[in-house]
Amino acid sequence: ADNLSDALKKLKITTTDSTADSLEGCLDCLLQALAQNNMETSEKIQKSGVLQVFASLLTPQSSCTAKVANIIAEVARNEFMRNPCVDAGLIPPLVQLLNCKDQEVLLQTGRALGNICYDSHEGRNAVDHAGGAHIVVDHIRSLCSKTDPASEKLLTVFCGMLMNYSNENDTLQSQLINMGVIPTLVKLLGIHCQNAALTEMCLVAFGNLAELESSKEQFAYTNIAEELVKLFKKQIEHDKKEMIFEVLAPLAENDVIKLQLVEAGLVECLLEVVQKTVDSDKEDDMAELKTASDLMVLLLLGDESMQKLFEGGKGSVFQRVLLWIPSNSHQLQLAGALAIANFARNDGNCIHMVDNGIVQKLMDLLDRHVEDGNVTVQHAALSALRNLAIPVVNKAKMLSAGVAEAVLKFLRSEMPPVQFKLLGTLRMLIDAQAEAAEQLGKNVKLVERLVEWCEAKDHAGVMGESNRLLSALIRHSKSKDVIRTIVQSGGIKHLVTMATSEHVIMQNEALVALALIAALELVTAEKDLENAQLVQILHRLLSDDRSAPEIKYNSMVLICALIGSEPLQKEVQSMAFLEVVSKLRSHENKTVAQQASLTEQRLAVES
Repeated sequence: ADNLSDALKKLKITTTDSTADSLEGCLDCLLQALAQNNMETSEKIQKSGVLQVFASLLTPQSSCTAKVANIIAEVARNEFMRNPCVDAGLIPPLVQLLNCKDQEVLLQTGRALGNICYDSHEGRNAVDHAGGAHIVVDHIRSLCSKTDPASEKLLTVFCGMLMNYSNENDTLQSQLINMGVIPTLVKLLGIHCQNAALTEMCLVAFGNLAELESSKEQFAYTNIAEELVKLFKKQIEHDKKEMIFEVLAPLAENDVIKLQLVEAGLVECLLEVVQKTVDSDKEDDMAELKTASDLMVLLLLGDESMQKLFEGGKGSVFQRVLLWIPSNSHQLQLAGALAIANFARNDGNCIHMVDNGIVQKLMDLLDRHVEDGNVTVQHAALSALRNLAIPVVNKAKMLSAGVAEAVLKFLRSEMPPVQFKLLGTLRMLIDAQAEAAEQLGKNVKLVERLVEWCEAKDHAGVMGESNRLLSALIRHSKSKDVIRTIVQSGGIKHLVTMATSEHVIMQNEALVALALIAALELVTAEKDLENAQLVQILHRLLSDDRSAPEIKYNSMVLICALIGSEPLQKEVQSMAFLEVVSKLRSHENKTVAQQASLTEQRLAVES
């Protein structure tokens, strides 16, 4: 401790007149003390005011420069020392040293700057201001192809410095991307893949940069996919695989890179990981299983990569994924169902899968999750069924396979994501399927649940889908029994509210359903229609210039049907409908104009 105090005192009075030897001795003493107790020594260095002296010692000519930079690197390992280093004016001379040729000086300077930048906003700003990043990127570029140990050590330090400089800082990450650092780092990874420390630095740097959209475009022009897959195949340790996964996940969000990864053979690697880890209960293996299967699902989100792996339903990858669905692992069941939902993104694939028995597999999976089931698996399986039900030719096949009944088992679910997918699946299934729509529309339990969900104010998606399914039951069944069930369950007011939705498609579906109600069961529904103030709403829709042509048209069709009810006719007469309708005779849309003439005649006769 006394030696340290003496050394600090000597350094304080050190000016140009001191000999290099005595200076060197003081610096060695500091380095020794830092090696024994970094934190305590750093505190003493800060209190002594020596940091300011260091700024004048950081000159390319001095033989002590590397030691001074080393001391700064050591003290900057402590968070409390980073701002004092910046305040002492150490950044500009350190950045200047990046221009020297001495390898040891470069190494210690890179360490010092990297440590000062670590989690320090002030440190990064100062390095940015002094132009440090540019010089470091140039160094990496010129050293990139050198594989001698000293160059690799320097490259590792410089990559680490850039990583600390830009970590979680979008502006600085963009700056590095604009300097063209990505192709350089990818090249680096390819050349130095045998060097674990350097590879690791590259991966962390990629992980940092890959989150930015602009980086993905640059990555897409490199052979990053190939390099990462090559590296992944060599890894045995869990941590190393995890590091590569952390880069792959954000990169795989880009459709071009998805395809490159598929072509580079990533899928085969992922399938192998799944096979090795599926029966293990070790934490690391379970984490790997999750990451690999999630990444697999992500690759299937790209249209080209998905189609390439589907291979007309003959693809080995598609066949392997089918085996995940009956697996005992919830993670694989989930990934399998999500993968099927992703494969089911065009009619051809959907038709092929339904014809080859996928529906039964998904229904069996749902069956395993009815009682206290896994919500994410329920949601994924329902998503897959919903997508499969989109092509017209699949609907009848899926209905006769019992999909509607399988889905209805989840009516009791209190989980909004499950409710949302359940509703969507039923709506897709009954599209233009009159018999199924009638059967479901007479199911009192279902209709009552729909009416309840129509009031789910906290879950706009569930509320919207419930309204749409109510309307669809009427539109596709055109059945009096269905209308009576909906009236008795209190569903009319929701259809009237739906007519005021901000989405034209929903407004339209509501108006068509209401017109069918008025045409088929007006007497049954008239009280509810009156209480829901339907006539006033129609007046508003017809008066509003912003209403779409089809909304105006269907509103007039509905008015003509409502006149058949005495109380509703009185309401129509009490509001100036004739005036509004006669204006629409000159509407630019011919269908609207014609309907306006017809409606005007009807209204005139009735009055």
